[in-house]
Amino acid sequence: TGEPKNLEEQAISLVGRDIYEKLVKGYTEKQWGRDCKDLPAFIIKRLPVRLTFDNNYFNALYQGIPIGGYTKLIEKMLEGIEVRLNVDYLENKEELDKLAEKVIYTGPIDAYFDYKLGTLEYRSVRFENEILDKPNFQGNAAVNYTDRETPWTRIIEHKWFEFGKDENGNDLPKTVISREYSSEWKLGDEPYYPVNDAKNSTLYEQYKALAEAEDNVIFGGRLGEYKYYDMDKTIEVALVAAKKELS
Repeated sequence: TGEPKNLEEQAISLVGRDIYEKLVKGYTEKQWGRDCKDLPAFIIKRLPVRLTFDNNYFNALYQGIPIGGYTKLIEKMLEGIEVRLNVDYLENKEELDKLAEKVIYTGPIDAYFDYKLGTLEYRSVRFENEILDKPNFQGNAAVNYTDRETPWTRIIEHKWFEFGKDENGNDLPKTVISREYSSEWKLGDEPYYPVNDAKNSTLYEQYKALAEAEDNVIFGGRLGEYKYYDMDKTIEVALVAAKKELS
């Protein structure tokens, strides 16, 4: 009765208890390190439920990544632009802010304000990479391990993002796989996934109010907006922000 109050209720309403127990519960609790009852319902709403044999991840008409991968896309976007690596913006903020009229900040919003209201929680990811002397390991770019017992959440086999070919269209004799392990984030780790439960969402709203008072800074991305974004949505939001700024 009523709207699902948490991820468990939402999942059961979408797929029933059997599929929830077999495919959703173990994976989700492994991924988030929290009971499904303590996670917000919208996390599971991202994934479509289909009663067909369509094995695509989403229902979108077009699905894929840029030819050559995101690295090539970013390289072309940054052609002719000065790029400084291994520079901590927050440590050199005063000097760097003088270089531009406006700053786009995509780091953690709480770090920008020196965590003065408290620390937002994230999930981090640890990768174990392996080069295998065979042309194929799993025949797919990503395979998720939905049981609670397997310690990794998924294995990525990178070649299948490019259909198993190199830049010249030749078959690749070896393959690289990455096992992903989900872990609780701590200061110094790479933050990957915002934990959008009630406690963190309340704290984020307080930081968002501070961010809106910063005249010359645009806060964006998963960390700047403390929001889970898929890549298509990330690009859409960036284009909308650019249009707004430049119009």
